[in-house]
Amino acid sequence: MTAPISLLNANISSLPLLHKGKVRDIYDIDDKHMLIVTTDRLSAFDVVLPDPIPGKGVVLNEVSEFWFNKLSHLIPNQVSTLGLQDVLDSTEDCERLEKRGIVVKKLKPLPIEAIVRGYLIGSGWKDYQKSGQVSGIELATNLQQASKLPAAIYTPSTKAAVGDHDENISFEETVGLLGKDLAEQVRDISLLLYNTAAEFALQRGIIIADTKFEYGLDDEGTLHLIDEVLTPDSSRFWDASAYQVGTSPASFDKQIVRDYLETLDWDKTSPGPTLSTDVARKTAEKYKAVQNRLTSP
Repeated sequence: MTAPISLLNANISSLPLLHKGKVRDIYDIDDKHMLIVTTDRLSAFDVVLPDPIPGKGVVLNEVSEFWFNKLSHLIPNQVSTLGLQDVLDSTEDCERLEKRGIVVKKLKPLPIEAIVRGYLIGSGWKDYQKSGQVSGIELATNLQQASKLPAAIYTPSTKAAVGDHDENISFEETVGLLGKDLAEQVRDISLLLYNTAAEFALQRGIIIADTKFEYGLDDEGTLHLIDEVLTPDSSRFWDASAYQVGTSPASFDKQIVRDYLETLDWDKTSPGPTLSTDVARKTAEKYKAVQNRLTSP
């Protein structure tokens, strides 16, 4: 089996670069469309590391595409009808960015991240230990780490700039940002999307512990699902067969990298340290494993 080719930067000369994120390079096409290229860059502790994870960008792009299609009956999404060959001058660029590039509609992004939690883990678990609440939502007493919540909860956050941390906010604060009707629409569709996806994933032996959705509006004010959807970067995926309440289950994501970095003498500021070949390979295998579980017929 041939090892996947790594891509750290999209390097498209025929289109103007609009934005370079932690993982994605976004290029301008026209007043209605943009090109998003998902690279193999990886960030940990809000620092983009110097080494790529081979094939990671392909996995993220294809998993998002799978969910955009699967959930399209619930909400419109960013995907346009144009392909790479319609917007790139170079055949070489088309081949190089195949499975990584997607032409999307230009939409007005909302200034929040819509986080849904079905299990008590991560920052939610830390909040619960302190206050018995998560984002101001009162939960039952005596819950344990990784407990399944009686019903999924919506815990939005602000969108932070690169290098900054997102901040959890209450639903009432999203009303102030979005208006009551739109805030309620975002909350309700986020819970519906999560519950629909979680039920499907569980049939494939995967627990979706939590996830984040992002949204944008078109010129008519119609809500669209944007960015990435239910990927190992935007979600916490657990192997259902290994799930155990009271522990922090291993996840199908970059946890291997985080654990490795914690063993180093690194102050978690840029520049990030180099990854070992073994850590990069094992991380790539984790990403691919969750894709196979979710999307295989």
